[in-house]
Amino acid sequence: MPFFEAVKLAFATIRVQKLKSFFTLLGVMIGVMFLIAVVSIVEGMSRYVEDDFAGALLGVNTFTLRRGDQGFGPRSDADWREIQRRPRLYKAEVEQVRTALPPGLVSSIENMTFAYASSPLARPKQVQLVSAEESYFTLKKYKLTSGRPFTAQEVTLGSKVVVIGSEAATHFFPGLDPLGRELRIGGSPYLVIGVIEPQGSVFGFSLDRLAIGPHTSPLARITNPRGDVRALVVQSPNPVLLNAAMEEVRTVMRGIRHLSPSQKDDFALESSASAMSFFNELKGKLIAFGTALPAIGLIVGALVIMNIMLVAVAERTREIGIRKALGARRRDIMRQFLVESASLSVLGAALGIALGVGMAKLIAAFSPLPAGVALWSIPAAVLLGAGVGIVAGLYPASRAASLDPIAALRQE
Repeated sequence: MPFFEAVKLAFATIRVQKLKSFFTLLGVMIGVMFLIAVVSIVEGMSRYVEDDFAGALLGVNTFTLRRGDQGFGPRSDADWREIQRRPRLYKAEVEQVRTALPPGLVSSIENMTFAYASSPLARPKQVQLVSAEESYFTLKKYKLTSGRPFTAQEVTLGSKVVVIGSEAATHFFPGLDPLGRELRIGGSPYLVIGVIEPQGSVFGFSLDRLAIGPHTSPLARITNPRGDVRALVVQSPNPVLLNAAMEEVRTVMRGIRHLSPSQKDDFALESSASAMSFFNELKGKLIAFGTALPAIGLIVGALVIMNIMLVAVAERTREIGIRKALGARRRDIMRQFLVESASLSVLGAALGIALGVGMAKLIAAFSPLPAGVALWSIPAAVLLGAGVGIVAGLYPASRAASLDPIAALRQE
């Protein structure tokens, strides 16, 4: 029997036995639906982390020199104690590192903490406080909706000026233009000279509740009270130059700290790629654990298909005998039932894909979980559905093909 004729016959049988066919493909449909939904959520979270988290918080083509890394992955108590024993990073070391950087790179000191700010027009509120250099705005690609960033001269003079985020501007100066107004941080007044355009949020943390001032201003007493430097952020125009610059900085820092070849680095060089390694590992585990439940659904679906096909073989014994009497070979009978079970399974997979995509869209629309359908998951689900149908139909098809035509014709 030609393949397309077998498929046509399979769908004709499905159309005649609608209710039985629906319950047959239900297990596969549910399994594939949850598989698509789980993969979509994991894929969406991965894109969210890579684009929003890495781009907004860490920056593109950037690396950070600091005392210890941010610690996005699990860390033991021994690791924490080792980081606490490391020497702090100071301005003199930062300047030596800068002299070794290749031309074309942008760098800025970044001292960051959280502190309460206030204005005469609103209650105190905690903001993300950053003390940095004028190049910080170029490095972070901040665009201002009004005003201007602070200048190199203001950094040199330690001027008491700040550039604030849109949420901070709305809270502290409701209905007013914040430019030229006073924002008090740590008991000292600072002049607002600019407002950054909305940045959104990452994992529910607002990037717009922000205040940035010169690292030489009195803000330093809040962001780095010990007089050290929390971090030096360096941005490269391309990834190749970035890796070369990281190795150059590592060499310079090891020389400054007089580290022997056998000693580990007592500082951290962290890029977006190194920070993302933990999330990539977590992504693999989420996919592995998230597909376990749909896999159980597919196994149940395969068992249901096998039982239904065995019933179909028993019900159509006389039909099989007539086909064999008319010249149908063993492989023709086997192909017919395999195609029928695979068609049922693929149809269930197609419905499961549609429902899974719809579920992912609903999750993305009505919950904070991001969801993005991975294109590779759709053909994978179709192939998985066909595979389930073929495996489940092997035994019933083999049993149908092995029937004695004479005994089958006697069957009522």
